[in-house]
Amino acid sequence: MTASDPTDTPAPPAPSAPSAPRRVLLLLWAVTATAYVLDLVSKIAVVAGLEGRAPVRLIGDWLVLRAQRNSGAAFGIGETTTIVFTLVATAVAVTVVRLSRRLVSTSWAIALGLLLGGALGNLTDRLFRAPGNLQGAVVDFIAVHDFSVMNLADWSLTCGCALAVLLSFRNTPLSAAPAPSGS
Repeated sequence: MTASDPTDTPAPPAPSAPSAPRRVLLLLWAVTATAYVLDLVSKIAVVAGLEGRAPVRLIGDWLVLRAQRNSGAAFGIGETTTIVFTLVATAVAVTVVRLSRRLVSTSWAIALGLLLGGALGNLTDRLFRAPGNLQGAVVDFIAVHDFSVMNLADWSLTCGCALAVLLSFRNTPLSAAPAPSGS
């Protein structure tokens, strides 16, 4: 066989899903870790210093720190179906981790990092707080006037969802377009 023989040239590699650039993955994990740690530390502080005590008014009745446990979702919805929220948080975490392999957008890395950090924050409460058995009540403490009492995980989830909706409306791609096949 000679060097010009076409049988000597290796076949092009099969197209595969593009992998996430390292810096985008690092951003996703940094946002996730920051959201999760801030939520966890704030809940530990609230349980130690605020639970069982009078609310702390930061801005009159508009912003109050008030410890309460919530076995449901926002606004206390679904308090008897806590396990459903545990399963939803688990599904969100698994989905974000799976999507992270294709991620190329820094904006999406921030949105997904906020979603994952918030989901893990509330999932930690569901797994490890009383009464246990995947039905633990989350620690809420940020009371906004005539609205709801939330925690930092809830705020992270809300901001992540809002950013994801905005990115979707702007048609910001989550991942790179698949490489064209050589056929």
